[in-house]
Amino acid sequence: MPNIRTLKHYFLLSLLSLALSLPGAFAKPADPGADILNVKPLAPTARLTSLDQTIATLLAQHHYRQSKLDDRLSSLILTTYLDDLDFSRSYFLASDIANFEKYRTTLDDALKSANLQPAYDIFNLYLRRLVDRTARIQALLKQNIRFDIDETLIVDRKDAPWAQTPAELDELWRKRLKHEMLTLMMSGKDQAAARELLSKRYDNRRRQALQSSSDDVFQLYMNAVAQAFDPHTAYFSPRNTENFNIQMRLSLEGIGCVLRMEDEQVTVVELVTGGPADLSRQIKSGDKIVAVAQGDDGAWLDVVGWRLDDVVDRIRGQRGTVVRLKVLPGKAGAAAAEKTVRLVRDTIKLEKQAAKSEIKIIKGADGRELRIGVITVPAFYSDFDAARRGVADYRSTTRDVRRLLNDLNGKIDGLVLNLRENGGGSLQEAVDLTGLFIGDGPVVQVRQSDGDVEVEKDNEPAPVYTGPLAVLVDHASASASEIFAGAIQDYGRGIVIGDPTFGKGTVQTLVDLNRLTRAKDPQGQLKMTIAKFYRVNGSSTQHRGVQPDIAIPSAVDSAETGESAQKNALPWDEIAATRYRDNRQLATLTPELVRRHQARIANDPDYQAFLHDLEFTRQQRDKTTVSLLESQRRAEREQIEAWQRERENRYRTAKGLPPLKAGDEIPEGKDSVIPDASLEESARIVADLIGLLGSNSTLVMSH
Repeated sequence: MPNIRTLKHYFLLSLLSLALSLPGAFAKPADPGADILNVKPLAPTARLTSLDQTIATLLAQHHYRQSKLDDRLSSLILTTYLDDLDFSRSYFLASDIANFEKYRTTLDDALKSANLQPAYDIFNLYLRRLVDRTARIQALLKQNIRFDIDETLIVDRKDAPWAQTPAELDELWRKRLKHEMLTLMMSGKDQAAARELLSKRYDNRRRQALQSSSDDVFQLYMNAVAQAFDPHTAYFSPRNTENFNIQMRLSLEGIGCVLRMEDEQVTVVELVTGGPADLSRQIKSGDKIVAVAQGDDGAWLDVVGWRLDDVVDRIRGQRGTVVRLKVLPGKAGAAAAEKTVRLVRDTIKLEKQAAKSEIKIIKGADGRELRIGVITVPAFYSDFDAARRGVADYRSTTRDVRRLLNDLNGKIDGLVLNLRENGGGSLQEAVDLTGLFIGDGPVVQVRQSDGDVEVEKDNEPAPVYTGPLAVLVDHASASASEIFAGAIQDYGRGIVIGDPTFGKGTVQTLVDLNRLTRAKDPQGQLKMTIAKFYRVNGSSTQHRGVQPDIAIPSAVDSAETGESAQKNALPWDEIAATRYRDNRQLATLTPELVRRHQARIANDPDYQAFLHDLEFTRQQRDKTTVSLLESQRRAEREQIEAWQRERENRYRTAKGLPPLKAGDEIPEGKDSVIPDASLEESARIVADLIGLLGSNSTLVMSH
C-alpha cells in the first residue's frame, strides 16, 4: 500500500504545482518597458504535443474514475482552466468567455489528436488582458483615492458574473485597490507608502507574467485536464518535480509550513506537526504571508506577487536562525490586519510529533471523581529509516501510544483519543493503532479501479486498552485519521465526537513519464488516483468522511474545507462489508449520551462562550463583502480586538490573573488561558459513558 503521508504531500504539491504554473508565479524581472503591444504569443512545442497525448491516454485508461474523453469531460476541463487562470474574474471580459464557448465540447477531441492550440489561444488572450489591466492599475493608483465614501467591495468573486466592459473592470479594480490600500493602512503604513508598495507589487506581477513560457502553459493546462478527473490527480512538470523535493526539505528543516499560491498570495496550506510554525501557535492554515525578513533586524521584503519558490527560498534556512513573517490571519477574513511572527528555524523531529498524554479529573453524575485520560495524536508517523536499519526502539505512533496506555493503565477510568487536525500519515500505523483497541481484525478495505478489494488487517493478538473510549475529530482529521475513527465506530468500540472528518478516501500513485515515453529529456510525473478506501462496514470514507456520534463544532467546519468542497471529487459509495464482530452496546447508549451532553452544554458558561466565539470567528471569516470606508474599517478592527481581549479576560479573571487593557498584545496559542471546551466536554461525555456502562466497561468483542 502507498504511504498515506507521502500521498498527502503529493496532493498538497499538486496544489503547489498548479500555483507555480500560474503566470503570476514566475519571476525573473522582464524588460520594464514591455507592454501589451509586444506580448509575444506562446505556442506548444513538439515535445509537449506528444506528452499531451501520453497523459490523456493514461488518464482515460488507468484513472480510478474510468472517465471517457468526451464532451462532458471537455466542459469540465474548460471550466477548470478558466477558473485557474482568472479565479476572481478580474481580467477576462464576458465577450472573451463567450468566445471560449466554442471549446466547450471540443477539448476532448483536441486531446485525442494532440492539439494543444486551444489551450494556448486562451492563455495568450489572458496574458494580453493581464498586461493591459496592469497598465490600467498603475493609472488608477495615480488618481486620488478617498476613504470617506461609504461603499463596499465583494471579495468572494468566484461565482460573480464576468464584466461586460473594460470600464466595469476599472470600477472593480478601483475598489480592489482601495481595499488593498486600506489593509496596508490598517497595518501601520501611511497612504503614500501604501500606494508606493501597491505600485511595485503590480509592476512585479506584470514582469512575471511576461516571463511565462510554453512549458508553464502546458503545466497549467495539464493540471486542468487532470483535475477534471478528480482533485488529487495532477501533472508535475520536470521543474515542479524538483520543487517537490524542495517542499519536502522545507517540511523537514525550516519553519514547517506547506505553502501554495492562492489568488496571487502565498497561503499556508498545512502546518507540519512539531515544526516551529506549529509550535508557535501563531500561524494557522489559511493565513497569507505578505512579507519576509531575515534575523531580528533584517529589512522586510514584500513578497506579494512573487513566485512561490522564491518565497520558499527566503523562508527556509539553517537551523537556529531567525525568520520574521508578516501574516494576514485567514480567520479574520477580508478585514484582517497584518501581524508579525518571529520564528526560529529548526529540524522537524519525530519526538515533536509524538503522541502525548494527560489526565483530567471529571465529576461523574453520581458525584464520584473520575480520571479521564487524554492521548493527543497529531500525526500517524513512523521512523521508517530507523526501522529499516533495525533500531529496536524506533519511534512510531503505535509504539508511543502503546507506551502511554501502559503508563495510564490502572490510573484512568476512561480515555479520549484526540485526532483533531491530524491530517493522516502512515496507513500501516492507522491499522496498527486500531489493533491496540480492538485486537486482531480487519481495519480498512482498499478497492482498485478494476473492482479488486484488499482487506488490511491488524495482527495485535489482544487489545492493550479495553475501557470506555471516545475519539475526538474535526474537519481537518483526514486520511489515516478517518480510517482509525471509522474502524472504532464500526466495531462499536468507542464514541466518535466532533465534526464530520475531511473525507479524503482515495489512493494515488506517481507515474514517471520518462519510463513511458522513453524520452531523454525529463518529462515530469503524473499523480493519479487509482483506488478508494472503504470501512469494514462497506461505507467509503470518501467525500462524506466519518460522521460523529455526538456533534461538537470547531473553527475548521467551513463549507470551503474538506473533500466535498473540492471540484470533481469522487463520490461517496459503498461496497460489501467484510466480516467483523461489532459491539451494539454503544448504539443503545448513544441517545442518552446525546441527551446528557445537550442538557449540560445548555447551562455551561464556558461551552456557551466557546459557541459564541466560534460564531464570531465564522462571521468574520465568511464575510463576502468588505467596507471601503476607513472609519468603519477601523471600527471593525477595534471590535475584533475588543472581542479577543474580552474573551481572554473572561478566563484571566477566573484564574486570578490581571486583565488585559486596551493596547495590550492579545496572547495566542499556548500563551492564551482560554480552555479547550471541545476536549473538556469530550472528557465529560466519557464520564457519562462510564456511568452508563456501570461495572461492565469492556467494549471489545472477541474475534
